[in-house]
Amino acid sequence: MNEKFFDLKKEKQDRMINAALKIFALKGYEHASTDDIVREAGISKGLLFHYFISKIGLYAFVYDYSVKYLMLEYSTGISKEETDYFELILQMKNCELQVMRNYPYMLQFLNESKKEDVSEALVATEEKRSVLPQHFNQIMGRADLGRFKPEVEIDKLTKIIELTVSGLMTEQFICEAFQPELFVKEIERYLSMLKKMSYRE
Repeated sequence: MNEKFFDLKKEKQDRMINAALKIFALKGYEHASTDDIVREAGISKGLLFHYFISKIGLYAFVYDYSVKYLMLEYSTGISKEETDYFELILQMKNCELQVMRNYPYMLQFLNESKKEDVSEALVATEEKRSVLPQHFNQIMGRADLGRFKPEVEIDKLTKIIELTVSGLMTEQFICEAFQPELFVKEIERYLSMLKKMSYRE
């Protein structure tokens, strides 16, 4: 990647990043076309390749950028004193809300990248793939699990929440009416319901 990309005006950087995130999120690495990306970004193909050399160069860049951007939001938006399991997840979702205001497809891109099976894309992002899961475990390691009913299996509960959030996001993007604020409010309702079901009286 050409570091001079960061010399561009922020608006143009974000236009290119958002275009790549959208096309990769919707089509996956293999079926994403650089023609679609430059059309979405409103730039020439020559300019795209000037900064990113190739499609894989662009994919690796937006993956790395997404991980760093999300980590920065988590570092400033999650209380280090919070120990409530559901509140920690909600704080993470509110951090993600801030992300989606600037980069609407970033979370969808990261979710879809978990299903990626093209070896070229996997190799290019290998070093960064464990960063977010490890950080999630670190944050949730602060949760007070003593508040749960004895029959609740925390790993399964976490998986239920992960699948619910992913499903809600996919559902909203399919209908092309994605509104980050409403999305997080919907997650909050699910978390509230699960909290009542899972915690001791």
